Amino acid sequence: MSDPVRVLVVDDEEIVRESLCGWLRRDGCAAEAAPDGRAALERLRAESWDVVLVDLKMPGVDGLEVLEEARRARPEAVCVVMTAYATVDTAVAAMKLGAYDYLVKPFDPEELSALVRRVSTQQALARENESLRRALKREYGFHDLVSKNAAMQRVFELARVAARSGSTILILGESGSGKEVLARAIHAESPRAAGPFVAISCAALTESLLESELFGHERGAFTGAVSRRKGKVELAQGGTLFLDEVGDISPKLQLDLLRVLEERRFQRVGGSETIEADMRVVAATNRDLSRAVAEGAFREDLYYRLNVIPIRLLPLRERREDIPLLVQLLLGRLAREVGRKIDGVSPQGMGALMAHSWPGNVRELRNVLERGAVVARGSVIQAGDLGLAIPGLERGPPPPGKDPPTLEEVEKRHVAEVLGWAGGNVSQAARTLGIDRMTLYNKMKRYGLRRQEDGEGGAPGAGSPENKP
Repeated sequence: MSDPVRVLVVDDEEIVRESLCGWLRRDGCAAEAAPDGRAALERLRAESWDVVLVDLKMPGVDGLEVLEEARRARPEAVCVVMTAYATVDTAVAAMKLGAYDYLVKPFDPEELSALVRRVSTQQALARENESLRRALKREYGFHDLVSKNAAMQRVFELARVAARSGSTILILGESGSGKEVLARAIHAESPRAAGPFVAISCAALTESLLESELFGHERGAFTGAVSRRKGKVELAQGGTLFLDEVGDISPKLQLDLLRVLEERRFQRVGGSETIEADMRVVAATNRDLSRAVAEGAFREDLYYRLNVIPIRLLPLRERREDIPLLVQLLLGRLAREVGRKIDGVSPQGMGALMAHSWPGNVRELRNVLERGAVVARGSVIQAGDLGLAIPGLERGPPPPGKDPPTLEEVEKRHVAEVLGWAGGNVSQAARTLGIDRMTLYNKMKRYGLRRQEDGEGGAPGAGSPENKP
C-alpha cells in the first residue's frame, strides 16, 4: 500500500491549524501542524514532507522565510502559501521563492483537497519517471536503445558480440524501428569506435548522385564537378560506413558495392587512382532481400556479402511493454529540445499510446510525443495532447441515440485489456500501464475486475495461479 501524503500545516491560528489538519486527515493525508515559522523550520529540517501548507503572514518568521528554507532543506516538497491579503506582489514573491500555488483565505476545503490530489498525482508520476530512468540505465539499455522484451534483449546481445568483430552486419526492420540507432550503437561498441561513423541513405538519391556520394568524384568528372570531392566510403576510413535502405540501390551500384566489399579498393568517379577502403560496413533495409534475390531484383552474391551477420529489429507493436520505457527516454530528450519541464504522460495518455498500432514504430512515437510536449498546457502530457485515438473511441462517433462511453468506461476497458494481455500478471500490467501495483489493485476493485479464480468478471487470461505476482 502506498504511503499517505505527508502535509505540514503552518499557521499561527490554532483553529485554522486544527480544521485544516482534520480535513486533510479525512482525505487520507498524514497531516501535522506547526504553530509558527520557527517551529516549522525545525520540523522541515528534521522530517520529510510531501506538501508544506504555510500561512504568509505570521509573527516572527513569516511564510516567505519558511518557504525559502523549505526550498533549501526539502527541495522535493511542494509548497503552497495561504494568505488573507492576496496581492500581485505577494503572489509573485511566493512564486519566485518556489511556491507551487497559493490559496486566498477563506477558501473552500474542497479546493485544498483538489490541490493536494493534483500535487500527489504529479509527485507519483515524478517518482515513477525517476524509477524508469534508473531502470533504463541499469538493465534495459544498449546505448540509445532500450527494451525489456526478451527477443530484443537477444538482439542487443547479438549486436554486442557482432560489434566486436570486423564482419559486415545487415540490420533488418521496418521503417522507423531504430536501424540507424542500432548501427550507431554497434559502432560505439566496436574496435573502430574512435573512427568516424558515416551514414548514407541509398533510397534518397538517383543512381548517378548516389555513385558520387559513395565514391566521390574528380574535378570535371561531370557537369558541375568543379573540384575533387571525397565520397562516403573514403570519409569512413578507419570507422564505420552505414548504408541505409541498401535494398533500393540499382544493379550497377550493386556491382560496384560488391567489388568494394570483396577487394577493399575503389576509384572516385572520373578518376584512375585506386584508393584503399578501410571501413566496416553496416547495412540496413526494410525490404525482404531474400525475396528480392529470388525475383532477380537484387544480386545474390552481394546479398551473401551483406548478410554475414543479420540482425532483425522487432516492430514496436510486437514489444508494447517497451512503450513506457521509450516514452521516458524520449521525453527526457524532448524536454531539453523544447525547453520546458515535462513530468510524464497521464495514465489515459499512456493508455492511448499502448493501444496505438505504431505503423511508423519508434520514429512515429517520438513525433507523437513531440506534439504532446509542445501543445500540453501543463507539465504532464494528457491523452488529448497526443493526437491519437483514445482507447474505446477510435471507431468514430456513436450511432444516433447512443451516448459515447464515459472516461471511466474507457479506462475500465483499457485496464481489462492490459490485464488480459499480461495474462493476469498484476505486476506486469501495472508496469505496462505506467502505474504502481496498489493503484492497479484499487482500479480492479473499483471496476469489479477480478481474477478468474475469484469468480466471474475476471480479466481474460488472469485465472492461472502461476500468473499471480
